[in-house]
Amino acid sequence: MTTTHTPAEAPSGPDTSWAGFEQAEPGLASTVRRRFGQYRHHVLATLRADGSPRLTGLEADFRAGELWLGMMPNSRKALDLRRDPRFALFANPGSGTGMGGGDVRVSGRAEEVTDPDGLARWAAGAPDGELPDVFHLFRAVVAEVVHVTIEGEEMVLRTWHPGRRSRTVRRGNDDAPPRVDPAG
Repeated sequence: MTTTHTPAEAPSGPDTSWAGFEQAEPGLASTVRRRFGQYRHHVLATLRADGSPRLTGLEADFRAGELWLGMMPNSRKALDLRRDPRFALFANPGSGTGMGGGDVRVSGRAEEVTDPDGLARWAAGAPDGELPDVFHLFRAVVAEVVHVTIEGEEMVLRTWHPGRRSRTVRRGNDDAPPRVDPAG
């Protein structure tokens, strides 16, 4: 069963909208959004019917307090999300080994928007000439946000889940256990 929302609606429950994440963790949200903004194409993970992962390219769209996932009609990723709405979206890592501001990932559920008025409102904000006549549109319901950076000799993982403060875990390149920052 597909849950349908117009762009103005937000579901209840432990997950949240992009705006809810921005309100809860504005600094981390800004970092993550900026990181996604460095490139146009990113990597979307969905689940195939047999449960195995599918990785495909996708353009992420941040508008009106939401993270939107638009897709060609009947694309495999759209059909995957209709069947099982769980996803992970990984920001394009860029070229080389510099990580360009770190790795970022947003995970959650994708809710398809099928309401004609909601689709029209979203399409009105799309760049001219970049929108097909028929498309699938999904609103990301955020369940987890992760930002990974390298600071000195440590890998630093900042994670956020709805209803909790972000948490920072630091790991060295040795066998010492990870450390959780006191503030998180």
